[in-house]
Amino acid sequence: MLVVQNYTFILLFCLVVMLVSAQSSFLPPCEPVNETVAVEKEGCPKCLVFQTTICSGHCLTKEPVYKSPFSTVYQHVCTYRDVRYETIRLPDCPPGVDPHITYPVALSCDCSLCTMDTSDCTIESLQPDFCMSPREDVLVY
Repeated sequence: MLVVQNYTFILLFCLVVMLVSAQSSFLPPCEPVNETVAVEKEGCPKCLVFQTTICSGHCLTKEPVYKSPFSTVYQHVCTYRDVRYETIRLPDCPPGVDPHITYPVALSCDCSLCTMDTSDCTIESLQPDFCMSPREDVLVY
């Protein structure tokens, strides 16, 4: 009877692993995607909204069964591998305020450790097109 219970447990465990793997295969992969983003700058009255390419998608992560205070868990996120920087000019900035903002454009993406210098690594953040100032939309940039 104990042998049957062990085999049943192993079978259920394998089934759960297969289902989790199958579900993750339906998630979009980490890749460059077109997204509407907003940029604004202190001193300039308007928020500029435009299309650019960012990294977005699913990366496999692992949650350890045993968590030790002495071990570090590294989670991978979808982040920039190769970027090109472009500069955009904000409208209606007063004299003395530099109207230019430089932003990264994703050329390729990778699942790697989150770099706070270039990525938003928070669990929940504002949408990329969020503005605090009045919006000015740019159709194609």
